[in-house]
Amino acid sequence: MSRVSSLIVVLFAVMGAASFTSAQQIHLPPSIAQGPGMEDVPVTTGSDAQKQQAMAANEMRQQEIRRDTEKMAELTQELKNSLLKSDQGVISVDTIKKAEQIEKLAHSVKSKLKQSY
Repeated sequence: MSRVSSLIVVLFAVMGAASFTSAQQIHLPPSIAQGPGMEDVPVTTGSDAQKQQAMAANEMRQQEIRRDTEKMAELTQELKNSLLKSDQGVISVDTIKKAEQIEKLAHSVKSKLKQSY
């Protein structure tokens, strides 16, 4: 009797596994699921207007990066000169503000450079 019951358990396990695998369906993206008749459809990545807008935005970002780096260089030179002129251990509020401006410009340039990827 134990043989019959073990066979029944195995039979139910096989039937359950078969019904589980038949219930699963593979979901493919529309481009693959459409079949062989869709081979002639061209794939477009964007319109010409979008490409032009992207190029214009990139050019504008590059101009901003140049402007910010030039301003950062000026402020760095001014900061250097003010530190050389100041007494040892005494830093003016203006010097601290220049350092903060340089830091803000550096963060701005860094984020704009990351956007160009």
